[in-house]
Amino acid sequence: MPAKKLTDAEISSLLPRAKGWSVVNGKLHREFRCKDFVTAFGNMTRVALVAEAMNHHPEWFNVWNKVVIDLNTHSVKGISDYDFTLAEKINEIFGG
Repeated sequence: MPAKKLTDAEISSLLPRAKGWSVVNGKLHREFRCKDFVTAFGNMTRVALVAEAMNHHPEWFNVWNKVVIDLNTHSVKGISDYDFTLAEKINEIFGG
């Protein structure tokens, strides 16, 4: 099923359920701090497997224990339902 671009109103209504996520520069954005690099990288690896299965890949950045993730859907040129689904799965992986 193709991604559905969400309206600003739809994004605003879904955002409270996406714990810790905000909209920054037109993307869902969240920063995670882990106990160390191995934990951060391990969580990124788990996210990579989920993202690959969804064929929906995050933009991210990692330094030591910090992982910064931005989600948007290039095919719809904005935030889609896929981004919120992946954000929920990322929260489960990172434990929050």
